[in-house]
Amino acid sequence: MAPATGRSMDRVIDAIELVAAAFVGLVAADIFISVLLRKLFSVSIPDSYDVGRLLLGILIFWGIAATSYRGAHITVDLLWSAVGPRRQRAIDVFATLVLLFVVTVQTATLFDKVRTTRADHVLTYDLNLPTWPFFAVAWLGDAAAVLLIAVRTWRLVSLPPGGGGR
Repeated sequence: MAPATGRSMDRVIDAIELVAAAFVGLVAADIFISVLLRKLFSVSIPDSYDVGRLLLGILIFWGIAATSYRGAHITVDLLWSAVGPRRQRAIDVFATLVLLFVVTVQTATLFDKVRTTRADHVLTYDLNLPTWPFFAVAWLGDAAAVLLIAVRTWRLVSLPPGGGGR
């Protein structure tokens, strides 16, 4: 891989991680402000619950993208730590291919959810906001996960040991 291509891909990866972090902030702000207003002023933000849960869904899918590339998700490395470097790399490639398959199927399924939610005109309770844009942003996070897992797989296979693994 050419260094310029690697740097530009790293910028894309960093941008995806930044989007995931922004959604963490949005969810935290929504919860904090909602609780503060409810406890101090007995006021609630219209659709705070609906928007909060939809933002949490977005956060989950963008978080999948961020953690899948870095390999920061929960793993069980009992077998991995008991074998040599060549077999560790083979396990990493196999596990990443399985993850790529699962997340790709999940992304296709979530796209169907976006489509049907839009077609069914599903709205929030208080403000009657359409919910499909939230599902679409979540789908974008899932699609970003597929991209990052594919890049991780390619780097695991094509780069020398230590260049694309754990």
